[in-house]
Amino acid sequence: MTMNLQLIAPQDHQAEGAGVLALANDADPREVSLEGVHRIDLHFPKFADGRAFSQAFLLRRRLGFTGEIRATGEVLVDQLVQMERTGFSSAVLRADQDLAAAQRQFARYAAFYQGDAVNVHPFFKRAA
Repeated sequence: MTMNLQLIAPQDHQAEGAGVLALANDADPREVSLEGVHRIDLHFPKFADGRAFSQAFLLRRRLGFTGEIRATGEVLVDQLVQMERTGFSSAVLRADQDLAAAQRQFARYAAFYQGDAVNVHPFFKRAA
């Protein structure tokens, strides 16, 4: 599996800017205007709160958002592969997380049988 998820160090993340929408993890993405938005920041307030995964999937698959979806907050190495599969395009790692360990996560999982937000078809239906 090739890593498409961009990893961002906490000090390199700018939370505000033109075209950036920070969406609370209890907000419904279907109820906000995405006009002029090129990046949506979805927040993980703690490791065990996975609502942002659902928001990312909804934005990519149902709403067709093609801009950047960035994970912020308690972003741990263990979550990265699932983040990519649900539609995130970048993630701001928590300050205590090891970037090299994060990059190795993607080498551990070469392919997935089922489809996801990025590769919608199951493995057997993908072109060789």
